[in-house]
Amino acid sequence: MLGQFNIPLFIVSTIIYIYELPVLYNYIMTARTHDAFAFASLITIAVLRPPESLTVLTLFTSIVGNIVGALIPDMDQATNRLWDLLPAGNAIGRIFRRAFFKHRTLSHSIVGGLLIYKFFEFVLPRVLNAEFVDSNLVLWSIMIGYGSHLLADSLTKEGLPLFFPFDINIGFPPIEALRITTGKWIENFVVFPAVGIYIFWFVVKFQRELTDILKLIV
Repeated sequence: MLGQFNIPLFIVSTIIYIYELPVLYNYIMTARTHDAFAFASLITIAVLRPPESLTVLTLFTSIVGNIVGALIPDMDQATNRLWDLLPAGNAIGRIFRRAFFKHRTLSHSIVGGLLIYKFFEFVLPRVLNAEFVDSNLVLWSIMIGYGSHLLADSLTKEGLPLFFPFDINIGFPPIEALRITTGKWIENFVVFPAVGIYIFWFVVKFQRELTDILKLIV
Protein backbone atom coordinates (compact mmCIF):
# COMPACT_ATOMS: atom_id res chain seq x y z
CA MET A 1 0.00 0.00 0.00
CA LEU A 2 2.87 2.36 0.79
CA GLY A 3 4.26 1.90 -2.70
CA GLN A 4 1.03 3.31 -4.14
CA PHE A 5 1.15 6.39 -1.93
CA ASN A 6 1.73 9.45 -4.13
CA ILE A 7 3.80 11.79 -1.97
CA PRO A 8 3.90 14.71 -4.45
CA LEU A 9 0.10 14.58 -4.80
CA PHE A 10 -0.23 14.51 -1.02
CA ILE A 11 2.04 17.55 -0.70
CA VAL A 12 0.16 19.47 -3.39
CA SER A 13 -3.10 18.76 -1.56
CA THR A 14 -1.52 20.00 1.66
CA ILE A 15 -0.38 23.22 -0.03
CA ILE A 16 -3.88 23.80 -1.44
CA TYR A 17 -5.35 23.24 2.02
CA ILE A 18 -2.93 25.73 3.57
CA TYR A 19 -3.65 28.29 0.84
CA GLU A 20 -7.39 28.04 1.47
CA LEU A 21 -7.03 28.72 5.20
CA PRO A 22 -8.66 32.03 6.12
CA VAL A 23 -6.35 34.99 6.61
CA LEU A 24 -6.91 36.09 10.20
CA TYR A 25 -4.21 38.68 10.66
CA ASN A 26 -3.78 42.13 9.14
CA TYR A 27 -0.55 43.26 10.77
CA ILE A 28 1.40 40.04 11.11
CA MET A 29 2.50 37.45 8.62
CA THR A 30 -0.55 35.47 7.54
CA ALA A 31 -1.33 32.13 9.18
CA ARG A 32 -1.13 30.21 5.91
CA THR A 33 2.40 31.49 5.26
CA HIS A 34 3.50 30.37 8.71
CA ASP A 35 1.85 26.97 8.17
CA ALA A 36 3.72 26.57 4.88
CA PHE A 37 7.05 27.65 6.43
CA ALA A 38 6.51 25.21 9.31
CA PHE A 39 5.70 22.28 7.02
CA ALA A 40 8.65 23.06 4.74
CA SER A 41 10.96 23.18 7.77
CA LEU A 42 9.57 19.94 9.18
CA ILE A 43 10.08 17.83 6.07
CA THR A 44 13.52 19.36 5.46
CA ILE A 45 14.78 18.52 8.93
CA ALA A 46 13.09 15.09 8.76
CA VAL A 47 15.22 14.25 5.72
CA LEU A 48 18.39 15.74 7.21
CA ARG A 49 17.85 14.03 10.58
CA PRO A 50 15.45 11.12 9.99
CA PRO A 51 13.90 9.47 13.05
CA GLU A 52 15.04 5.99 14.03
CA SER A 53 11.47 4.80 14.56
CA LEU A 54 7.98 6.09 13.89
CA THR A 55 4.37 5.22 14.65
CA VAL A 56 1.19 6.47 13.00
CA LEU A 57 0.19 8.34 16.16
CA THR A 58 3.63 9.90 16.47
CA LEU A 59 3.49 11.06 12.85
CA PHE A 60 0.00 12.53 13.25
CA THR A 61 0.78 14.17 16.59
CA SER A 62 4.04 15.59 15.25
CA ILE A 63 2.31 17.20 12.27
CA VAL A 64 -0.35 18.70 14.54
CA GLY A 65 2.41 19.80 16.92
CA ASN A 66 4.26 21.45 14.05
CA ILE A 67 1.18 23.51 13.18
CA VAL A 68 0.61 24.41 16.83
CA GLY A 69 4.27 25.39 17.19
CA ALA A 70 3.92 27.75 14.23
CA LEU A 71 0.97 29.43 15.97
CA ILE A 72 2.49 29.78 19.45
CA PRO A 73 4.57 32.95 18.86
CA ASP A 74 1.38 34.84 17.95
CA MET A 75 -0.45 33.82 21.11
CA ASP A 76 -0.13 37.49 22.10
CA GLN A 77 -2.88 38.14 19.52
CA ALA A 78 -6.51 37.49 20.43
CA THR A 79 -7.18 36.48 16.80
CA ASN A 80 -4.67 33.62 16.89
CA ARG A 81 -6.21 30.36 15.60
CA LEU A 82 -4.72 28.66 18.65
CA TRP A 83 -7.36 30.28 20.86
CA ASP A 84 -10.15 28.93 18.65
CA LEU A 85 -9.18 25.42 19.75
CA LEU A 86 -9.81 26.16 23.43
CA PRO A 87 -13.05 26.73 25.36
CA ALA A 88 -13.42 30.48 25.95
CA GLY A 89 -10.32 30.86 23.79
CA ASN A 90 -11.14 34.39 22.64
CA ALA A 91 -11.39 35.61 26.22
CA ILE A 92 -8.10 33.90 27.12
CA GLY A 93 -6.51 35.43 24.03
CA ARG A 94 -7.51 38.92 25.12
CA ILE A 95 -5.93 38.29 28.54
CA PHE A 96 -2.69 37.11 26.94
CA ARG A 97 -2.68 40.13 24.66
CA ARG A 98 -2.75 42.43 27.69
CA ALA A 99 -0.10 40.34 29.46
CA PHE A 100 2.31 40.75 26.54
CA PHE A 101 1.55 44.51 26.23
CA LYS A 102 1.99 44.39 22.47
CA HIS A 103 2.68 42.01 19.61
CA ARG A 104 6.16 40.57 19.06
CA THR A 105 7.73 40.72 22.49
CA LEU A 106 8.54 37.74 24.73
CA SER A 107 7.00 35.08 22.47
CA HIS A 108 9.25 36.18 19.58
CA SER A 109 12.49 36.08 21.56
CA ILE A 110 15.20 33.61 22.55
CA VAL A 111 13.99 33.70 26.16
CA GLY A 112 10.45 32.95 25.01
CA GLY A 113 11.66 30.05 22.89
CA LEU A 114 13.52 28.53 25.85
CA LEU A 115 10.44 28.89 28.08
CA ILE A 116 8.25 27.20 25.48
CA TYR A 117 10.78 24.40 25.06
CA LYS A 118 10.99 23.77 28.81
CA PHE A 119 7.21 23.87 29.14
CA PHE A 120 6.61 21.20 26.51
CA GLU A 121 9.63 19.18 27.64
CA PHE A 122 7.91 18.90 31.03
CA VAL A 123 4.30 18.48 29.85
CA LEU A 124 4.48 16.16 26.83
CA PRO A 125 5.94 13.04 28.55
CA ARG A 126 3.20 13.39 31.17
CA VAL A 127 0.25 13.66 28.77
CA LEU A 128 1.35 11.38 25.91
CA ASN A 129 1.41 7.60 26.16
CA ALA A 130 5.03 6.60 25.53
CA GLU A 131 3.93 3.23 24.12
CA PHE A 132 2.25 4.92 21.17
CA VAL A 133 3.70 8.43 20.82
CA ASP A 134 7.34 9.53 20.94
CA SER A 135 7.10 12.75 22.95
CA ASN A 136 10.64 13.76 21.95
CA LEU A 137 9.72 13.78 18.24
CA VAL A 138 6.57 15.75 19.02
CA LEU A 139 8.58 18.23 21.08
CA TRP A 140 11.01 18.87 18.25
CA SER A 141 8.18 19.14 15.72
CA ILE A 142 6.64 21.86 17.89
CA MET A 143 9.94 23.69 18.19
CA ILE A 144 10.58 23.41 14.44
CA GLY A 145 7.22 25.08 13.87
CA TYR A 146 8.06 27.70 16.47
CA GLY A 147 11.49 28.40 14.98
CA SER A 148 10.09 28.57 11.44
CA HIS A 149 7.65 31.24 12.61
CA LEU A 150 10.49 33.38 13.94
CA LEU A 151 12.48 32.82 10.75
CA ALA A 152 9.53 33.94 8.62
CA ASP A 153 8.90 37.00 10.78
CA SER A 154 12.55 38.00 10.49
CA LEU A 155 11.89 38.64 6.79
CA THR A 156 9.36 41.37 7.58
CA LYS A 157 9.95 45.08 8.07
CA GLU A 158 9.00 44.80 11.76
CA GLY A 159 11.80 42.33 12.44
CA LEU A 160 12.19 40.30 15.64
CA PRO A 161 12.84 41.36 19.25
CA LEU A 162 15.13 38.33 19.49
CA PHE A 163 16.94 39.67 22.55
CA PHE A 164 13.82 40.85 24.42
CA PRO A 165 13.61 42.57 26.93
CA PHE A 166 16.32 44.59 25.19
CA ASP A 167 14.80 46.83 22.54
CA ILE A 168 16.78 45.42 19.61
CA ASN A 169 14.98 44.20 16.51
CA ILE A 170 16.68 41.73 14.20
CA GLY A 171 15.69 41.28 10.57
CA PHE A 172 16.96 39.75 7.36
CA PRO A 173 18.16 41.30 5.20
CA PRO A 174 19.60 43.83 7.69
CA ILE A 175 18.34 46.74 5.56
CA GLU A 176 14.68 47.21 6.50
CA ALA A 177 13.70 48.59 3.10
CA LEU A 178 14.58 45.25 1.51
CA ARG A 179 12.25 43.27 3.77
CA ILE A 180 8.62 42.46 3.02
CA THR A 181 5.50 44.13 4.35
CA THR A 182 3.25 41.56 6.01
CA GLY A 183 -0.03 40.71 4.35
CA LYS A 184 0.81 42.59 1.16
CA TRP A 185 1.16 41.33 -2.41
CA ILE A 186 4.81 40.30 -2.03
CA GLU A 187 3.91 37.87 0.73
CA ASN A 188 0.75 36.62 -0.99
CA PHE A 189 2.10 36.30 -4.53
CA VAL A 190 5.86 35.84 -4.07
CA VAL A 191 6.79 34.48 -0.63
CA PHE A 192 3.92 32.05 -0.12
CA PRO A 193 4.08 30.57 -3.66
CA ALA A 194 7.88 30.34 -3.36
CA VAL A 195 7.54 28.26 -0.20
CA GLY A 196 4.98 26.07 -1.96
CA ILE A 197 7.32 25.57 -4.91
CA TYR A 198 10.15 24.69 -2.51
CA ILE A 199 7.97 22.09 -0.78
CA PHE A 200 6.99 20.50 -4.10
CA TRP A 201 10.60 20.51 -5.36
CA PHE A 202 11.91 19.09 -2.10
CA VAL A 203 9.37 16.28 -1.98
CA VAL A 204 9.99 15.30 -5.60
CA LYS A 205 13.77 15.39 -5.18
CA PHE A 206 13.80 13.55 -1.85
CA GLN A 207 10.81 11.29 -2.40
CA ARG A 208 12.88 8.17 -1.71
CA GLU A 209 14.14 9.54 1.62
CA LEU A 210 10.63 10.58 2.65
CA THR A 211 9.27 7.18 1.64
CA ASP A 212 11.96 5.51 3.76
CA ILE A 213 10.77 7.56 6.73
CA LEU A 214 7.17 6.46 6.15
CA LYS A 215 8.36 2.84 5.95
CA LEU A 216 9.46 3.17 9.58
CA ILE A 217 5.80 3.32 10.63
CA VAL A 218 4.83 0.34 12.75
